[in-house]
Amino acid sequence: MALLQVENLSFTYPGQHANAVADVSFALEPGSFSLLIGASGCGKTTLLRLLKQELAPHGTRCGRILLDGAAVDTRAPNEIAYVAQNPDEQIVTDEVSRELAFGLENMGLPRDEIRLRVGETASYFGIGDWYHRPTDALSGGQKQLLNLAAALCMRPRLLLLDEPTGQLDPVAAARFIATLYRLNRELGLTILLAEHRLEDAFPLADGVLAMEAGRLIASGAPRAVCAQMQRHPLFAGFPSAARIWSQTAAEGPCPLTVREGRALLDRQFAHCAGRVPELPQDESAPPVLEASGVWFRYEKATPDVLRDFAVTVRRGEILSVLGGNGSGKTTMLNVLAGLDRPYRGKCRIFSKKISEYTRGALYRNTLALLPQNPATVFVESTVADDLAELLAAQNVPKAAQPARVAAQAEALGIAPLLDRHPYDLSGGEQQKCALAKLLLTEPRLILLDEPTKGLDAAAKQQLGALLRGLQQKGISMLMVTHDVEFAAAFSDRCALFFDGKLIASGTPNAFFSGNHFYTTAASRIARSHFPNAVRCCEVAALCKGGTP
Repeated sequence: MALLQVENLSFTYPGQHANAVADVSFALEPGSFSLLIGASGCGKTTLLRLLKQELAPHGTRCGRILLDGAAVDTRAPNEIAYVAQNPDEQIVTDEVSRELAFGLENMGLPRDEIRLRVGETASYFGIGDWYHRPTDALSGGQKQLLNLAAALCMRPRLLLLDEPTGQLDPVAAARFIATLYRLNRELGLTILLAEHRLEDAFPLADGVLAMEAGRLIASGAPRAVCAQMQRHPLFAGFPSAARIWSQTAAEGPCPLTVREGRALLDRQFAHCAGRVPELPQDESAPPVLEASGVWFRYEKATPDVLRDFAVTVRRGEILSVLGGNGSGKTTMLNVLAGLDRPYRGKCRIFSKKISEYTRGALYRNTLALLPQNPATVFVESTVADDLAELLAAQNVPKAAQPARVAAQAEALGIAPLLDRHPYDLSGGEQQKCALAKLLLTEPRLILLDEPTKGLDAAAKQQLGALLRGLQQKGISMLMVTHDVEFAAAFSDRCALFFDGKLIASGTPNAFFSGNHFYTTAASRIARSHFPNAVRCCEVAALCKGGTP
């Protein structure tokens, strides 16, 4: 008997005509690990929240949701646990120990049982070293692990996760997915994971559910779904081994892991060798951002976050910075944007010290910052009003505002979202709307903090094309990202942030081919054949004897 049975489930938000979820039916067997995929805004979050009755959105619902054969709203709340995309949204207390006990206290369990469950769970997840730390002092990876541990303290039978790795660096994300797999295999926990980053999760899943416009368009074993969806835009986010297999029209079953991808190259393309041509970096363009000898700490008694930091970004350049969660990358952006002031060092924007920009002049047609949490940029009740509010603040005539808003919405594909409340959007939709608002200021230098967070593969390609279009206009960009594939595809230069400074930089092919952890899966698969190939299309072209 299936643990979870969803039958003809449909849901419509108030005031909306189209279904957010449309006639969805599927079943999850006890102990299964299932993956839910789909474009941003396709209905994944709505579906997951409908399964967890305490989080179910208000609207019109029809269909049945059964847990162990009984209506889900008749079951105990702790039988289904939920972990959200943004770890800060789920933490409710100020200390790790209290966070672990919070749900158990609300269940009314005896104190001794709470202590036992918390102690056992903290030991299992390796939380003992930071058990008494304040929750706001944790890194993103630690916060998400804490959310998972707090959910597991309540001994759920079904675990729902909504893009839990969206704010994690590649190493932390891989560890988190490995932890889920361990819980599934060792505890028999049934898991339904909604995710855009499929490289690590896809090979571990027993089944895959693919959504589009609120409907299920494919379901089945991972290899079968790969073969079925080769021509679908979602395939651009599938594991690198599968994409190389598809692009080379290789024989045999679809590979899913780095090991299987290597075996494919060894078996069918052992005779192939080559390198991706490296284009020389253009250092003739004038610098638009210069920082040197920068030191910054939040308080005198706290450690330095930036330590002798230096960076140069030239006109029309896209520089991507990678690094671990909590390493200081966001602080770096805030200092470069003039939001935080270093106690030592120099920062110049277009050859002027930041302090020389007065009365907000730095943020008018000069510099713009896309924050890590896009919801913080919205101040109005609809996206259209929010964009118009910015134009009004820039003294754009009211008659000209609708055309400007419409043009920007068309460029970013957010026209259907203009009448929506920003807080009702998915994470990926919020990201695109926040970027639209930022671009209305017509900046010449853009700082981006995790711009691909919450975006599906097709939306990332659209964003990358947009950034390249801005680059052609001479606009420069400094991007902090955990998305190694996006950085490899759309950067001119990549660098690693560590110990308060940039410790290495180079072209994407040189940078990623020299790394073992902060690199692409395509590089791991192909480096013994094609040493500096870091993208699937490069590997496929070299396999076919061409030049990328």
